[in-house]
Amino acid sequence: MTAAARRIGDGAAWRSEAGIPVRNLWLLLVYASDLARFLDKADVKAEDDAEIADVLAKLLVEVVERRLRRSLSRAYIPREAVLTRVRGRIDWLRTETGLLLQRGSVACRFEDHSHDTPRNRMVRAALEAMHARLGNRALAHECAGLASVLRQSGVSAGRPSRAEMSRDQIARHEDDDRLMVKVAELALDLVLPGEGAGEDRASRLDRDERLLRRIFERAVAGLYKHELHGRDGWRISPQKALHWQAELPSRGISALLPGMAADIVLQHRNKRRVVLDTKFTGILTARPHGGEALKSAHIYQLYAYLRSQAGQGDALADTAEGILLHPSIERHVDEAVTIQGHRFRFVTVDLSAPAEDLREAILAIILQNDGMTSSVAAQAGATLPGWPSTR
Repeated sequence: MTAAARRIGDGAAWRSEAGIPVRNLWLLLVYASDLARFLDKADVKAEDDAEIADVLAKLLVEVVERRLRRSLSRAYIPREAVLTRVRGRIDWLRTETGLLLQRGSVACRFEDHSHDTPRNRMVRAALEAMHARLGNRALAHECAGLASVLRQSGVSAGRPSRAEMSRDQIARHEDDDRLMVKVAELALDLVLPGEGAGEDRASRLDRDERLLRRIFERAVAGLYKHELHGRDGWRISPQKALHWQAELPSRGISALLPGMAADIVLQHRNKRRVVLDTKFTGILTARPHGGEALKSAHIYQLYAYLRSQAGQGDALADTAEGILLHPSIERHVDEAVTIQGHRFRFVTVDLSAPAEDLREAILAIILQNDGMTSSVAAQAGATLPGWPSTR
């Protein structure tokens, strides 16, 4: 397949370079960025074939314009300056060492009630970065205009550090600010970071598999967290760190053993635990002598996640389920097998389905326990590597 995107069906979706059809980029971005709780405040429509940067820019422009209609938030910002009159507290050390009094000045430390807060700087940085990144010149012009408004309001340039953002606590009633910052962070973190000097940063769906892989992983985790976490006893843990049962380690092994982090661990009360790993690639691979099979490396990875936690006195770990979730390509696959007390499930989800169907399908993977169906994959000879065919 060439790099150029092509439509499938009656304008149904775009295909990525690997052939994965994607229709609901907006839905994936909403859940990937934890924006689902703001859906009533962020009803931005975007074309299915729009670039990721364009979709985010439209949302960013919408939420910033809404915030500006109510004026930007202010905060007391610590400042240091040499002034001709006392303001706040005098910095005597700097005043004396600089002989400032002899020149009619004094070094002061004070707090300024200003728009120049870390959250507003984050938004200005995102708007300016989007302006430089967008191919849609009209949209880029809107981003530049809003960045100029922030600059004229006293918001300085440059993305704030994580430490600065952590100190700028957003209150519960400041949902508009929270939404604005969420979109700005998503724009900066997902679309704009470089993967290395000179690399192509294009975000067109059929050219950036790495970006879509991150969005897919974060969207699935975000959907489960938004829809299930804290409800009916569910607890959702994205990027859950797992540990090896290491005994008698040599001196340098701890630095060499790879870390383990499951994409998502879902637990229902003290009854059920599911380790789910997402893969933005086809679920099947061709056999050397014909037919298809599930991908060995993915199964071994999930097997390690499950068996490395078993046998430590945790009953849920001993019976934990494992799910490998892939996008559908041409066919739907939903197969399962129990290995050493663990139920392994291999399932796909159609990213070209209508938004509500896609949402319900992802939820059903967890909520419809043991809802496996015979699939086209079995007829094609798809089996676990190393296990005999069921044919």
